[in-house]
Amino acid sequence: MFGRRTVSMMLGLGAATLLASCGNEGGGDNTATSGGDGAAPAASAQTYTFGVIAKAEQNPVFQAARVGAEAAAKELSEQHEGITVTVNWRTPATEDAQKQAEFVELLTSQGVDGIAISCTDANLLESSINAAAAGNVPVVTFDSDASSSDRFAYYGVDDKAAGAKVMEELAGQLNGTGVVAVLSGNPNSANLSARVDGVREEAAKHEGIEIRDVFYAQETAADMAAKMQQVQTSNPDITGWALVGGWPLYTDNALDGIYESAKVVSMDPLPLPLDYVKAGQVQVLVGQPYYGWGYESVMLLFNKVHNGQDPESVMNYAEFDIVNADNVDEYAENWKVWDPRGGE
Repeated sequence: MFGRRTVSMMLGLGAATLLASCGNEGGGDNTATSGGDGAAPAASAQTYTFGVIAKAEQNPVFQAARVGAEAAAKELSEQHEGITVTVNWRTPATEDAQKQAEFVELLTSQGVDGIAISCTDANLLESSINAAAAGNVPVVTFDSDASSSDRFAYYGVDDKAAGAKVMEELAGQLNGTGVVAVLSGNPNSANLSARVDGVREEAAKHEGIEIRDVFYAQETAADMAAKMQQVQTSNPDITGWALVGGWPLYTDNALDGIYESAKVVSMDPLPLPLDYVKAGQVQVLVGQPYYGWGYESVMLLFNKVHNGQDPESVMNYAEFDIVNADNVDEYAENWKVWDPRGGE
């Protein structure tokens, strides 16, 4: 029902959750050390520090990624005698590719052992990633890739396949016939553009589906909800919405005047979007490996620097979680671990 790690990752993460809930805002220095009991380390002790840079501190999906990263660090520290793994979390308060680039450069200058990053703008970040790699600081991307850079691996969903899955689920809700609007955010975001492509390609497989247009807005709940309201009012014949990100669902009453006449399928089963499913206003949510973004990235970095092992493939794709009325309550339990600020 859920991805392979969804349930198992919920076990034994209390300490990591506490670490995540005490984090810095706006990307300040907050190195979270996992492992050890406070005793002086043995002479042969070794410490690995991995910088983790997400897109936005205020987005709960990246808090889940932080919990995953710190849980991986704790697990590795406990499993390897004499080794301590730490996470240096550096994330802008809101999406800011230039600030991310500055964090990459800062972490590189500080001599971290590796960096994991979700790229707000791949083109802008490419030179910073390449400089880090050239300085023997391996880089892994998660969630949003920089495919032309010198990063050694990517972990996340296949974004084109994710967009296709959203459209496939929506077509099923519409019984293969309807007028569909697509909602997206930053047009410079490689992962969002790939999802839109996936929506279009899947829609083309359904003769009765018409894509009215792709509509863009600032990636805030208020702006996205206002865009949907405006478009639906101007196009009352729209019967379906394909959301390649869950932004408008991060606020209350976003779908008033929409859900009555249109089916909605969206990415991102976060706590507030889950409430829309419970209310019957959203039919399906397509989930990503939010916790895994951090967990798997740290594991990839550790295997690279400690074991000298690259993954079998540069592109490491995770399974989707499909959330609907049948399993919404079960899935909601994850957020009590992933982001205690909003998971209760």
